[in-house]
Amino acid sequence: MRVLLLFCLLGLVACQSLQAPSALPAWQSPQAREHTQLGHIIELRTGRLLTPAQLLEALASTPLLLVGEQHDNPDHHALQLWLLRNLVQRRAQGSLLLEMLDSSQQQALRQAQDDWRRGARPADPLLALHWQAGWPWHLYGPLVEYALRQPYPLLAANLSRSELLQVYRQPPPLVGTASSAAAVRQALLAQIRESHCQLLPESQLPAMLAVQQQRDRRMAEALLAAAQPAMLLAGAYHVRRDVGVPLHLADLGGPAARVLILAEAGREVTAEQADYVWYSAAVEEQDYCASLRQR
Repeated sequence: MRVLLLFCLLGLVACQSLQAPSALPAWQSPQAREHTQLGHIIELRTGRLLTPAQLLEALASTPLLLVGEQHDNPDHHALQLWLLRNLVQRRAQGSLLLEMLDSSQQQALRQAQDDWRRGARPADPLLALHWQAGWPWHLYGPLVEYALRQPYPLLAANLSRSELLQVYRQPPPLVGTASSAAAVRQALLAQIRESHCQLLPESQLPAMLAVQQQRDRRMAEALLAAAQPAMLLAGAYHVRRDVGVPLHLADLGGPAARVLILAEAGREVTAEQADYVWYSAAVEEQDYCASLRQR
């Protein structure tokens, strides 16, 4: 009888591990609704098209998972929340780290998580978390509030404003051969120029490069210090294999991470940049450079 009961229990565990994922969120972004790539999940090394369930199985075994987003795309935030909710059906989550939270917020974050777990949601969550206005709460709030109710810690992964200013004024040396390679630095400098609409004076570029790379270094350090399996949510450039956090993990002697980039349909993502890409609908293009030029 005990043997039969044991087999039944094992069967229940197996059934739970193979539980079908929940329904995917509906697309919110208005563009690329008819694109042939929309909704495709691709294993970039092989070119194989994956189902959402196959992606979950592939990601469940990794101790370090890096998920890259386009910050203003609501579908990326919805897919991240879907990933969190469904991965925990396949393995326990150790910790969740966000680029959008910095070291100055960690104490408030711990207190807020204690309160949320007790069911005492603050009347003003933005105030309780010292949430920074640059990250729109209507996009990040649902995921953050979900994470605060979970048994695993929600952790700040970024440098504080004071730390960023210190790096900008006195860039420290970057230790490690992978992250300091000339090709990496050139690629990041090109991205910095483009993201600042070619308006940055050349004299500021070394400091801006140092800020970018020290942010990536901090994210790598935070990942290595966090309980595993750990998931980092950050901008796509930060998680890229060829220029971002994975290089710093290598320089710090850490384990290899798996990288999933959430990208809008029509954007190119290569096997050098990530392990997987999940194509979403696209937000309407904004000409941020026009307003910068006017200023």
